[in-house]
Amino acid sequence: MTSTLEGAQKSSPPAELLSDGKTSEVVLKELVSWLDEAKAENIVTIPLTGKSSIGDYMVVASGRTDRHVGAVADQVRRKLKSSGLADSIRVEGKEACDWVLIDTGDIVIHIFRPEVREFYNLEKMWLAERPADKSSH
Repeated sequence: MTSTLEGAQKSSPPAELLSDGKTSEVVLKELVSWLDEAKAENIVTIPLTGKSSIGDYMVVASGRTDRHVGAVADQVRRKLKSSGLADSIRVEGKEACDWVLIDTGDIVIHIFRPEVREFYNLEKMWLAERPADKSSH
């Protein structure tokens, strides 16, 4: 049986083109720019290639308050929609706005209130080096 990690290591990263022929790298640059325009703070980009099959990249950012988190998420969602990606995105967490997740399929965006971001500390988990494969297969 293949583990999720083994599957991610063996599979090639999704290189399919997104809307208007954009690659996930191009959309990532746009997303970071949109987050910056919305005054999101501490924007971190995490490549997921070889770590997970959930996508190509993860972006983690903070809003100052729950209202700011909601506003940033709304602005990113609107920009994605105007870029033709509205059909493929899912948004979760808009009710409380402590942590809003926007999933484009290739890029997962997390927008947190600072104390919630500190508690979950996704960067530490996803930026950590993978342990060496010690299996004797």
